[in-house]
Amino acid sequence: MRTAVIAGVAKKVYDEARKPENQKRIQQAVGSLRARRNGTATRTAR
Repeated sequence: MRTAVIAGVAKKVYDEARKPENQKRIQQAVGSLRARRNGTATRTAR
């Protein structure tokens, strides 16, 4: 039962990540995390 729930959640996350509007958001979040990890703070326009 637990495996089925995890598989369902993973499919939902995967489907949402494939949407173009969400890809832009994900890329901005990844860029922000990378900048924070490198010690350079950047602000992105929304």
